[in-house]
Amino acid sequence: MNVNGWHWGRGILGFALADVLMVALAWVVAFWLRFNFELPDEYRAMALGTLPWAVGCMVVGLAIARVQRQAWRYVSLADVRQLAWGVLLGVLATVACVMVLRYPGFARSVFPIFGLLVLAMLTGARATWRSMAEKRHARRDSGQTALLIVGTLEEADQAMRTIKGTQGWHVVGIVSPLGQDVKQSLQNVSVLGTTEELGRIAKAHQVRSVLLASPPGSSLRREVLLRWSGSEMNLLSMPTAEHWLNAPANDLRRVELEDLLGRSPVALDAGDLAEWLSGQTVMITGAGGSIGAELCRQVARFGVSHLICADVSEASVYTLEQELRIAHPDMQGHYFTANVREPERILAIAAKFKPVVIFHAAAYKHVPLMEESNEVEALRTNVLGTLNVARVAGECGARRFVLVSTDKAVNPTSIMGASKRLAERVVQTMAKEYPKTEYVAVRFGNVLGSSGSVVPLFTSQIARGGPVTVTHPEIVRYFMTIPEAAQLVVQAGRLGQSGQIYVLDMGEPVKIVELARLLIRLSGRTEAEVPIVFTGLRPGEKLFEEWLANDETTSATKHPQLRVVRQTENTLAGLDVPQLQKWIEQLGPEPSPELLRFGLHGYVPEYRPRGA
Repeated sequence: MNVNGWHWGRGILGFALADVLMVALAWVVAFWLRFNFELPDEYRAMALGTLPWAVGCMVVGLAIARVQRQAWRYVSLADVRQLAWGVLLGVLATVACVMVLRYPGFARSVFPIFGLLVLAMLTGARATWRSMAEKRHARRDSGQTALLIVGTLEEADQAMRTIKGTQGWHVVGIVSPLGQDVKQSLQNVSVLGTTEELGRIAKAHQVRSVLLASPPGSSLRREVLLRWSGSEMNLLSMPTAEHWLNAPANDLRRVELEDLLGRSPVALDAGDLAEWLSGQTVMITGAGGSIGAELCRQVARFGVSHLICADVSEASVYTLEQELRIAHPDMQGHYFTANVREPERILAIAAKFKPVVIFHAAAYKHVPLMEESNEVEALRTNVLGTLNVARVAGECGARRFVLVSTDKAVNPTSIMGASKRLAERVVQTMAKEYPKTEYVAVRFGNVLGSSGSVVPLFTSQIARGGPVTVTHPEIVRYFMTIPEAAQLVVQAGRLGQSGQIYVLDMGEPVKIVELARLLIRLSGRTEAEVPIVFTGLRPGEKLFEEWLANDETTSATKHPQLRVVRQTENTLAGLDVPQLQKWIEQLGPEPSPELLRFGLHGYVPEYRPRGA
């Protein structure tokens, strides 16, 4: 016998019986109230005679509304609305039955009184039961950790509902960004002050744990994160959906670097993407890099039948193979060491597997490294490599080709940015040459934690004791996480029409110096221990990145965080691809930097080297 199931069933039966008794009592009291607390004998008999009908009809109404499924201990406003709907159905059924029975002189005002009494009694019983359960829980778990919640009343209410009833946390107060909220209370918890007073409030109440209830990307979250991270306070955030599935419900997560982003995280249309990619063959170049590897993970989880991964790095391909074989044992993965600068090799791989979609992530991306002594390498990989893969996509009959581009391609001041802008133009030219293949490009900003980005650099500098090097105190960048970048590429690949360029709504830019300070504080150190040093802008580097060129605008798409770039006829003009190939090949192994930049400006007129 299942003892737990028996106890649960007995509990449900007990609550249902309590409801029935309260309904019966409400019917009698409704008559009593109707006749000013002096119920005549004839109406007393009428009340008792109609009692079974009233109770039966109300029980039916409540059953239709599924009130019996409610857990009294966790009753909420939604449950009260459900209860009111059930009571309304019960009252209407009771009116119908009593009218059919044709009781002479029946006082019809009994019906609304009955409904109100039933609603009040059932709601009150549930609220009382919940309060008692919470008090029992508080007495049983006296070792809870004191917690402050930072957010508006609406945000705090949602957070408290989420963590209420879980073990380990006791909310002692709310800290709001709005002065008018101070001294108000929510669920018997007072608003103790504004966010400017957070440090004082935490110290006065001896609280070290602070829950940020504001959503990711909000200005309040960024403000608290930048001001208080690294202090004695333990900053916490609500778990993500994935975290809820893999951790206890009371396991609030520590704030992370991603919380600094000035927008909400990218949300995929998972159902549509699964329908698009499930059972298909997909090829990804640059698969061993930060973005390429995450693209492989994202694509694999949508159920592709064959995933072709190509990268010039043997070590990266091997690591990726080991990971995907374990994570997706049923998927047919094919792993190649291949260079996109070798068109015959890329064509041989694609011709063998006939991919439906090709994501092109292979590129040289480090601005200073490509700016001096490696300029021609950027052109050969970023431009000719893109041309090779894009042409292979058309020749092997792929339905879609997606180029991973960058915000540095807009009004570029660096060789890397100009080479990526030229790669975008190459893709748009291929869209005209191969009309059966959809060609799109996706621009996004700096990726948190990707190889060569500032986060690994700052982390290693902090580990050595500093200094942390920042090029300029005012330099800002748009940031996204590695999973977001990959998801954006996949989503744009699904939505895009041939020749289009997509950008992400990146929210507010982040100062690099703020990022450095945050990393120092999250490491448990101070700026006195790990100083920040400004070194000056590097070759090809801009103070801020742009999303659109001077002659570009954007329009909305089906995805709220994706926008499509609207370009002029001049920017959409096709390239003379044979002439472009000939020019790059004739540059030779060690071209004159001035000659290379002059020629590149001819293909990318908006290219302006810094200092030129």
